[in-house]
Amino acid sequence: MFTYLRAASKATKSVNNTHDPDILRGLHAAIIDLVDEINRPRRDDRLIEEAGIPLDRALFPLLARVGRYGPVGVVELADRTGRDHTTISRQMTKLEDLGLIERHPSAADRRVREATVTGKGQEMVDLLNAARQRLANRILVDWTDADLDQLRTLLRRFADDLMR
Repeated sequence: MFTYLRAASKATKSVNNTHDPDILRGLHAAIIDLVDEINRPRRDDRLIEEAGIPLDRALFPLLARVGRYGPVGVVELADRTGRDHTTISRQMTKLEDLGLIERHPSAADRRVREATVTGKGQEMVDLLNAARQRLANRILVDWTDADLDQLRTLLRRFADDLMR
């Protein structure tokens, strides 16, 4: 009987902590729309054009992630991008051939080769970041800094909670 009451107590707590289903559906719909829009190839093409860089659309997200998370191995990048590790490995070889990344054995596991951005690669990442900022300023022209700060704070909180 005590176990049942404890379970009933926990169930009551979770019911009290549930959120409005309409709000959650709206949040989910907004996230799906956002992810769909971000993943459109024309967005990538527009960013590359704005940055003025000669880089294949499939390669720049990997270069940006190596810049953010490096040193990083193929398996971790594949996990972060949701792509197959063999595809990522081939694309990393292309980035290396272009002189945008370097790969070295990991200090923690010599079987793993980790990538870091080269000076040339960092210049390209900087151009992409500047282009991303210019495009964002055009999209967010009617937003105040307070609006953007609130969005940043809530998105960071959401991302952190999601990654727990």
